[in-house]
Amino acid sequence: MSRLFDNYVMVDWSAAAKPATGADSIWIGTLRRDVRLQLRFEAQNPPTRKAAFDALTALLADFDKRGDRTLIGFDFPLGYPEGTAAALKFDGPAWASMHQFLAKEIKDKPDNANNRFQVAAMMNRLISGGPFPFWGCPPRDVLTTLQSKKTRPHGPGDVPEHRRAELAAKGASPIWKLYTAGSVGSQALTGIPVVKKLRDQRADARIWPFETGYRGLTRDDLAEVRILLAEIYPSMVKAVPAVGEVKDLAQVRAIAEHFAALDEAGKLAASFGPAKGMAEADIAAVEQEEGWILGV
Repeated sequence: MSRLFDNYVMVDWSAAAKPATGADSIWIGTLRRDVRLQLRFEAQNPPTRKAAFDALTALLADFDKRGDRTLIGFDFPLGYPEGTAAALKFDGPAWASMHQFLAKEIKDKPDNANNRFQVAAMMNRLISGGPFPFWGCPPRDVLTTLQSKKTRPHGPGDVPEHRRAELAAKGASPIWKLYTAGSVGSQALTGIPVVKKLRDQRADARIWPFETGYRGLTRDDLAEVRILLAEIYPSMVKAVPAVGEVKDLAQVRAIAEHFAALDEAGKLAASFGPAKGMAEADIAAVEQEEGWILGV
């Protein structure tokens, strides 16, 4: 058997400030093996990020009983553009110091009330002393160091606007945009602490590519791993909603089916590594700070 995983859990995240269900809320799509080892899809639509964390924890506890290995994908960046940690004067590994910082600073209440705009404003102050590089917020959250619109382009000497993965994905939004259509920055601010919490409570969990290396993975590489956490970009797969079905649900199902099919064909393993000819410096930046989008 060449496949790497038994189950595929895909998460469409939301940074909503109050409980929400339906379109543009959190969807967890799970493609899991039944007693006959056939894949079956099920979806959950938790109203809050706390409920989503609890749902993921319950799923993993269920999979543990069978000794399964599970791929969990989140549709937000798990890293920031190269140089961000240095601009913030963080010590230690760039990706890990960012995860630690956000886990400490983001206050996310059980009812979804959160301080993401204030944390972004603080990071802007530390990086540039002004309203850069983060931008986008409702009028009530505008601060001297966070504006509702982009204040200037990225220039030489600034942190980059895009990660390498976003440039490769074509159409992925920059992590600095926090609000309105297509933004992913707030999802990263509220989501990374959840990924860190999931990772920290399990000795058999790893975050790709930071803890596995940016390379093709084998079953031997994952021998001690039961949960692999990765970044996904559901829009890279065409999803057709059924009648009355919200787009988010169709997307988590389609991307789960996509990775499961690749895995069944023995082709998913290579997706965890770089394209041929990628420069060593780029690979190092992906492994150490930026992360990558699985399948791009």
